[in-house]
Amino acid sequence: MRTQSQVTLRQSSGQASHKSPEYAIAITGASGVIYGMRLVEVLLEKKIPIYLTVSASGAVVLKEEISLDLGKREGWPNRLTRYFGASSKTLIHYLDERDLAAPISSGSHPLKAVAIVPCSMSTLSGIACGSSGNLIERAADVALKEGRKLIVVPRETPLSAIHLENMLKLARLGVHVLPAAPGFYHRPKKVEEMVDFIVGRVLDLLGVEHNLFKRWRG
Repeated sequence: MRTQSQVTLRQSSGQASHKSPEYAIAITGASGVIYGMRLVEVLLEKKIPIYLTVSASGAVVLKEEISLDLGKREGWPNRLTRYFGASSKTLIHYLDERDLAAPISSGSHPLKAVAIVPCSMSTLSGIACGSSGNLIERAADVALKEGRKLIVVPRETPLSAIHLENMLKLARLGVHVLPAAPGFYHRPKKVEEMVDFIVGRVLDLLGVEHNLFKRWRG
């Protein structure tokens, strides 16, 4: 059963958009939340509507790594709107991770892809086990069962055998496992350029054109 706060979260997060989002983006509690935030930023720049979900642990890391304090959960959509700018209000459809009745929890809801950026080892494990313990895991489970594109960007080091086994299991199921391991052949000079490399590779998988990094030409 949905709580009143969950209903409010969904209604206040961009229902004015006329085009239904084709992409679901989730930010979980791994280091590297800047990758997810930058991905959202680029999609918004391109006027692409999205579903966005942030896990409770993801909110903690947002405060720690980029000094974004989301405050109380019911205020998250408004704080994210202020972060990304007023124009994001009609493009971001925010969904609470506790709301298992959200649109993306059903395979009957049309969606092209789900991208979890970054993906914590806990979330990775939940997806590999099919637990669907929250909306993020459920959306990933739906993508798997419907044969839709699922992208996970794990950020952990070193990796245990359990982590590797979970990644292998998902890769064998057709999941795109894209570790947050930026390349250096384009000779990045700033952290932002390293972030854009990973975000650009995610956009490649989503089929979204960009010029975030210089491609290898041989």
